[in-house]
Amino acid sequence: MRDPALLGINWVKNDMPKSDCQKSLALMSGAEAEKALAFHRSIPHYAETPLVNLKNLAARLGIKGLYLKDESYRFGLNAFKVLGGSYAIARHVAGELIKIGALNAGQGIDYETLVSPDTKKKLGDSTFYTATDGNHGRGVAWAANRLGQKSVILMPKGSSQTRLRNILNEGADASITELNYDDAVRLANDMASKDPRGVMVQDTAWAGYEEIPGWIMQGYGTMTLEAIHQLSAAGIERPTHVFVQAGVGSLAGSVQGFLTNHYADKAPVTTVVEASAADCLYRSAKEHKLVPVGGELKTIMAGLACGEANTISWEILKNHSSFFVSVPDWVAARGMRVLGAPLKGDPQVISGESGAAPAGLLSAVLDTSNYAALGDALGLNKDSVVLLFSTEGDTDPDRYRSIVWDGEFAGI
Repeated sequence: MRDPALLGINWVKNDMPKSDCQKSLALMSGAEAEKALAFHRSIPHYAETPLVNLKNLAARLGIKGLYLKDESYRFGLNAFKVLGGSYAIARHVAGELIKIGALNAGQGIDYETLVSPDTKKKLGDSTFYTATDGNHGRGVAWAANRLGQKSVILMPKGSSQTRLRNILNEGADASITELNYDDAVRLANDMASKDPRGVMVQDTAWAGYEEIPGWIMQGYGTMTLEAIHQLSAAGIERPTHVFVQAGVGSLAGSVQGFLTNHYADKAPVTTVVEASAADCLYRSAKEHKLVPVGGELKTIMAGLACGEANTISWEILKNHSSFFVSVPDWVAARGMRVLGAPLKGDPQVISGESGAAPAGLLSAVLDTSNYAALGDALGLNKDSVVLLFSTEGDTDPDRYRSIVWDGEFAGI
C-alpha cells in the first residue's frame, strides 16, 4: 500500500494468485546449492564470509536476534556477485568439455580443472559478455581472467569510475555506455550473439535465455547455504524473517528458493527490498503481473538499478515471498550509517549502498515512530530473529565516505 506517512517507503503484501513454479524452485534445491558450494570451496583462498551477530542493535530494535551476512570479504572482491559469475562460467566450461568427450556427463568441475592449460587448449578462446553496474561484471572478468579467456563488460550510464577501474584491473574490455542497465544488457547480448566464440553471462533471464541465469542463481546459493550453516552453529534453528535486496531479482529468487526448499512449510517471512527508482518487482506484485520500469533508474543503489525482472526469479518470488518494499535512497544511506557506526559491543560492517538497504529499512521500521503499520504487518516483535545480507562493501569508497562521513542523503 502507498502511505504518504511512510515518506517514500511503499510496500505491498503478497496476495498474488499462486502458480506452478516447481521448475524454477528446483533450481535452488539444497542439492544444487551444495554443488555450487563444493565448486567455490575448490577456489584457492575460499573462506566463509562472516555472519555478524548484531545483538545490541537487535535489543535496541526490540527483536530477539539480528544476524547479517557480510559479503565484503568474498574472495577479496568486496561483493558477493563473483559467486554467480564464476559458477556459471564453470558450468558452461563443463558443458563444453562434455560435448567433446573430455568430461563425463554429471561430473562436477573444480577450480583447478577449470583454469588448467589443458582445459584452455581443449576449449580454445572464448569471450564472456555481460552488462553490469560493477560487482557482477567484476566477478565475470575475474573468472574469465583466471580461465585465460576474454571478457567484454558494458556498464550503464552514470556508473562509477572506480567500479570501472576495478573491472579493467581484472583484464576486461570494459566501458561505460550511454544506456540504462536493461538496454546495456540488450547491447551486450547482441554483441555476444554476433561473436562466434561469444558467451553471454548475465544475471537476469528472459524468454530463451534461462540456463546461464539459473546457474548464476545457484552460485549465489553458496552465500545462503553458508548463512544457514552459521546460524545453526549459533544455535538458531531458523530465522523468522529475512530481508533481501533486489535489482532484477536473481539474488532474491536464489535466497527465496533455497529457503523455501530448506524450510518447507516453516519458511521465514521474506521481504524483498528494492530501490524506488527501479522497483519493478514491487510494482509487479501490486499489479499482479510483470511491470517493467524504464528511464535512467537513478539511485545510489547502483546494484539495484534494474528495471526488468528475471523471469525465473519472478516465478519463485511471486509464489513464496511475503512482502515487496520500495525504498528511497535515504533508507540505504541510513543502513550504511547504522552498520558503519555500530552500537558499542557490536562489530562494524562496511556496507555499500546496495548492501545496506535492508538494514536501513529494518532500522527505519523499528527505530522510529513513523512505521508501526509496516512493522506490525511484517510481524516483527520480541521473538523475531532476522537475517540480512550485506551484499557489498565500499565498492565506491568516495561515495561511501560522502554518505557515511558527510551525511549525503540524510533521511528522517
